Amino acid sequence: MHLKAFAVTLACTTTLAAMPALAQTKVTNQGITPTEIVIGTHQDLSGPIKTWGVPVANGMKLAVEEINAAGGINGRKLKLIIEDSAYDPKKAVLASQKMIEKDKVFAMIGGMGSAPVIAAQDILFDAGVLQLFPLTAAEFTYKFDAGKPQERLKFSNLLPYVESTRAAVKYMVEWKKPTKPCLMYQDDEYGKNVLDGFTQQLDAMKLKPASITTYKRGASDFSAQIAKMKADGCDLVVLGTILRETIGAIAEAKKLGWDVTFLGATPTNIPDTITLGKDVVEGFYAAGAFETPYADTAKGKVKDWVEAYKKMFGTDANTQSVIGYNAVMTFAHYAKLAGKDLTGQKMLDALESGNPYLDIFSSPPSKFSKTNHLANTITQVQQVKNGRWVVIKEGLGF
Repeated sequence: MHLKAFAVTLACTTTLAAMPALAQTKVTNQGITPTEIVIGTHQDLSGPIKTWGVPVANGMKLAVEEINAAGGINGRKLKLIIEDSAYDPKKAVLASQKMIEKDKVFAMIGGMGSAPVIAAQDILFDAGVLQLFPLTAAEFTYKFDAGKPQERLKFSNLLPYVESTRAAVKYMVEWKKPTKPCLMYQDDEYGKNVLDGFTQQLDAMKLKPASITTYKRGASDFSAQIAKMKADGCDLVVLGTILRETIGAIAEAKKLGWDVTFLGATPTNIPDTITLGKDVVEGFYAAGAFETPYADTAKGKVKDWVEAYKKMFGTDANTQSVIGYNAVMTFAHYAKLAGKDLTGQKMLDALESGNPYLDIFSSPPSKFSKTNHLANTITQVQQVKNGRWVVIKEGLGF
């Protein structure tokens, strides 16, 4: 009788809601047909970080094309819905509602940006839609409360900003031995994660920051921040910036004749930083996850991928397109593992199985469990040398 009563309890949703330890996560089965799996994403295709959003979306399209050309996932073709958020949280919310209610997406993959992702994630969770591998490594994308069963729907395969910043700062402090490390960061969820990584690592190394300054998202003038850090005697400046702000900050320092070491968080580690910054960013350091693929040095499967991307989009592949491609390929790996009788619950079980996904770019394995929804924390430090990103040190932790 005890076992029977327990089984009845497990089947009772209202009872489960009152008992977090037994609570089950609701996962949708929408978007799955005998021939198709519908997935969605919101990207910045027209806003301030479209240099991220467009190649990420292209990388996702290439992955879908490749998967479908090979017969799909256990016989089902992928259908990818892409909406433009313009890096605006309100637009991300509207886009997510549309994809859930009209397009009936099974999973949201690779959503762009910390603020847009956090604004929309509760809508996904309420609908039982998986939030997979968003284009933000903020802690809210993988840390979850066991007492809130719907938070189990989130998984991240990007280097987390806190951990990657800590690892890169630790390496640079041990190598360069600065006495007055400083930080300039974007005043939002992303920047606050970089701030946490910076301050936590300095605390661990018994160092005090000489200066910490912020800027509002979308700002273009960094003269006040750079002047303050120069006056404070900073000898290592960590940047919790993205693209234009990275170049603008370094350019302002050079304008003042200030030759200081700059270290960027992971979003700065993209080819566009070099393409747009040119000589300004020569010598710049940044945290990263994998070596940037270049057409003239790529080999094997990576070379084939670079050529396929160029053929499909008429432009060179970059770090962002790798991330977009990997987001969909990681989804495909676990959807295939879930079996032909795909359901939301089987997809969740596959993701939490501990089965690793290995990409073609020699990245660290992506592996999740029931208690850890973060793929890995292994970091590199790279530097701009002669107009290219070059790995300085890999396999970093703290």
